[in-house]
Amino acid sequence: MFHVGDKIVYPMHGAGIIESIEEKEILGKKESYYVVKMPIGEMKVMIPVKNCREIGIREVISKQDADKVFEILLDQRKSCSSNWNKRYRENMMKIKSGNIFEVADVVRTLILREKEKGLSTGEKKMLNSAKQILISELVLAKGLDQDTIEGKINECFE
Repeated sequence: MFHVGDKIVYPMHGAGIIESIEEKEILGKKESYYVVKMPIGEMKVMIPVKNCREIGIREVISKQDADKVFEILLDQRKSCSSNWNKRYRENMMKIKSGNIFEVADVVRTLILREKEKGLSTGEKKMLNSAKQILISELVLAKGLDQDTIEGKINECFE
């Protein structure tokens, strides 16, 4: 169970801070919800406490693990399928996993592919989404602002 003030990651949405734990009645059932403020987009999300395990809610990574994320981004080796459908499915599975290192791999491979051959509209959307998920967690892990983190990510590909 998490507490108010905890930094957590909601797979496919990114990282945020639990602002409160509220009890709400929805469809006649009372349940407890984490109210999570996401640092990017100033969005608030309500997550049912009882479903946290199934959803894959986890704590934000440490500063040391955040450094490992940048190591993944700096690895310029290409490792993706040339088949668009297969590549898209594999990348989507990685993002859905909620594993920050997998999300970093998706960001890395899509940026490298974009520089080399360009991306389809679907892959551009996927890259933007994965990048936002990555940035949101790195902002909380490193204690830096969004622009600084985004700049550090861009530096990895210069």
